[in-house]
Amino acid sequence: MKKAKDLTELIDLVHEAVYEVDELRACLEHDDEEASTYTPYLDTLDSMLRALHESMVSGQYGGVGKGEDLNFMPLFKKHERSIPFRELLRTINATHREGYEA
Repeated sequence: MKKAKDLTELIDLVHEAVYEVDELRACLEHDDEEASTYTPYLDTLDSMLRALHESMVSGQYGGVGKGEDLNFMPLFKKHERSIPFRELLRTINATHREGYEA
């Protein structure tokens, strides 16, 4: 997945990640066995993504290309294998860390 080209595209990617969390949560309502795989991180990841999205749309976001990971990355790295939309999160973080796609 390519990095975002601008802030609008990055906001769209973060919005998509929030949507993916909502979809995963909806699926888990019907499958208690699978829920144990995702509950250790889902609520925290959800709140982090929503806060990131809010900071972007409100103008509070610090910007891209500063070489730092987003705050959800330690959680991501710990649970990476069980996150179905991990490539999307990698793309969001890469854009934040390295800057927009040229």
